[in-house]
Amino acid sequence: MNIETANRLLQYRKKFNLSQEELAAKIGVSRQAISKWERAEASPDTDNLMLLADIYGVSLDELLKGKTPPKNSDDSSEQDKAQSDSNEDNKHNYSNAHGSKGETETSYKKVDKISFLNGIHIDSKDGDHVHIGFNGLHINDKHGTNVDIDSSGINVEEDGKQWVYTDENGNVMYDRSLKHHHDRHKHNIWHKFPFFIIAIIAFLCWGFSGVCFGWALSWICFLSIPIYHTLIEAIYNRKPSQFAYPVLVVAVYILFGFFNICGGWSVSWVIFLTIPVYYWICSLLKCENEYNNDCNHHAE
Repeated sequence: MNIETANRLLQYRKKFNLSQEELAAKIGVSRQAISKWERAEASPDTDNLMLLADIYGVSLDELLKGKTPPKNSDDSSEQDKAQSDSNEDNKHNYSNAHGSKGETETSYKKVDKISFLNGIHIDSKDGDHVHIGFNGLHINDKHGTNVDIDSSGINVEEDGKQWVYTDENGNVMYDRSLKHHHDRHKHNIWHKFPFFIIAIIAFLCWGFSGVCFGWALSWICFLSIPIYHTLIEAIYNRKPSQFAYPVLVVAVYILFGFFNICGGWSVSWVIFLTIPVYYWICSLLKCENEYNNDCNHHAE
């Protein structure tokens, strides 16, 4: 299709205040197909051209060439009758594709429709559309998610953003932030959990109870707050180095000292020697993860 015809299709659609989704639903194709027609990347077949001409109330010649066939005064009535018959045929074809001839636009949208004209076309009353034919598989749901699988490749769009697509070399690509967005939601739930309230309640209960040294030791509950939040970050980002391990060591040292575990204060200080060992292990894990990521990248 030449660019002039493509522009003409675009102008007619705008003239009738139709979106690409609305026009696609009327003629039983995908929104992606309408977009390709208007960018001159593809051409509608004869049946679709007839449906477009009927929707816009013009002849095929005017739709394709932008001009009306010349009329002679002697046979103008005959041509008018022929044009009327042509429009009736177009309406009949449109009725076969999308329902009975007498149905209004309102009733069409309120019921599920299935058509087998040039493929399988399913239009649900909720606004979801599935089209399977020689031009591929096209799915459009009411929330704006579009899935197109055709000769040009794979394309998945959600909220106006392209998540999965086929590049110019035929490789299927995907946006890694899709998984990141899902994981981030889970992370936010745990990160926003009011853990500090639990720490305060534990501090007050322990202190007022007077057991296990009471107020003299109950303040150690506040050390659990950075331990909790850095543990969430370390698990979510898969980086053990982000965990506040030194804070955990301090808490363990204090508990060992007060309760005289493993030699109490005089011996439990040895636990501080595990801090450099911990971060050394973290550095080894980081190098291994970077190596695996490089291998996966080259494999893709």
